[in-house]
Amino acid sequence: MKVILLQDVKSVGKKGDIVDANDGYARNYLLPKKFAVEANNKNLNDLKLQNANEEKVAAMKLKEAEDFAGELESKSVVLKIKAGEGGRTFGSVSAKEIAAAYKEQCGIELDKKKMQIEEPIRSFGTFNVPIKLHPQVTGTLKVKVQEK
Repeated sequence: MKVILLQDVKSVGKKGDIVDANDGYARNYLLPKKFAVEANNKNLNDLKLQNANEEKVAAMKLKEAEDFAGELESKSVVLKIKAGEGGRTFGSVSAKEIAAAYKEQCGIELDKKKMQIEEPIRSFGTFNVPIKLHPQVTGTLKVKVQEK
């Protein structure tokens, strides 16, 4: 019996797959537990529509991420930190501080976990901070660190 899986089933297949299962296994386990539906014309058409909708939503999210990446590159954030003797900084600038400063200066909240800072910022100047907005899109934010 051909069935369309509604969720991942171990050793059978992934969600959305059309698999050929034994009749008893399909009738007694997959169908009653709502793990699958029978692969008839209506359900196959519904699957096609659902896949098309998911692709459309994914394309929209990608476009939004690309637009936001362009917006990020046109803006910069200014952070002021304390300095000691010889222009050395006390501490370093973290992703949390950058996210808070961006929200304060631009009014948009950034996720600090998506910032990819290789090493802590411990000096004054301008730094480029990559931010992962989408699996395929990475934006760059300019961070200017100045003395208080």
